[in-house]
Amino acid sequence: MKSRRIAVATFAVLAAAGFFMFWRFSEWRLEHSQDTSILGAAGRYGVDPALVKAVIWRESHFHPKARGRAGEVGLMQLTDAAAQEWAETAGVYPVSETHLFDPATNTLAGTWYLGKLIQRYQRADDPLPYALADYNAGRANVLKWADGKASTNSAAFIDSIAFPSTRAYVLAVLERQKHYRREFASVTRRVPAASVR
Repeated sequence: MKSRRIAVATFAVLAAAGFFMFWRFSEWRLEHSQDTSILGAAGRYGVDPALVKAVIWRESHFHPKARGRAGEVGLMQLTDAAAQEWAETAGVYPVSETHLFDPATNTLAGTWYLGKLIQRYQRADDPLPYALADYNAGRANVLKWADGKASTNSAAFIDSIAFPSTRAYVLAVLERQKHYRREFASVTRRVPAASVR
């Protein structure tokens, strides 16, 4: 009887460990499923791929079919206005919602838009918090928060963000960007120099 209980307990532990390993592998696979699109879009528009990946992580957790409450779509949770603005500059206007669910298209449009926002705040010591707040809460709110010292001092700006959810968003994306920078750096080190362009 005792050996039967040990066998059942051992089976339960092994099953739990197997499930956990399968879950971790599935999460890892999902998290790396968009790396090719991310690297391509980041290279095309001159945006740090780690930042793009961090935004995707926060916006959709790498689910290409994600849909937001306000109509945002895809990996980078693009609004129709941002997507159409990109489509016009890329010469593919208008872009349909169906195309925005395509990971490569969504990542191109979102990265272009993110790059545009980063350029908008170049007067600041670090434009990223401003760009991320704009991406999350809109330009009108950023202009309200970027007052006085906060207009060019990114730490003061983060402190002045009046929406706790936007402040949390900015801090989470910046922290995750550090993680992905290390990850992309290790991938680059493993690729032979001749194949890195």
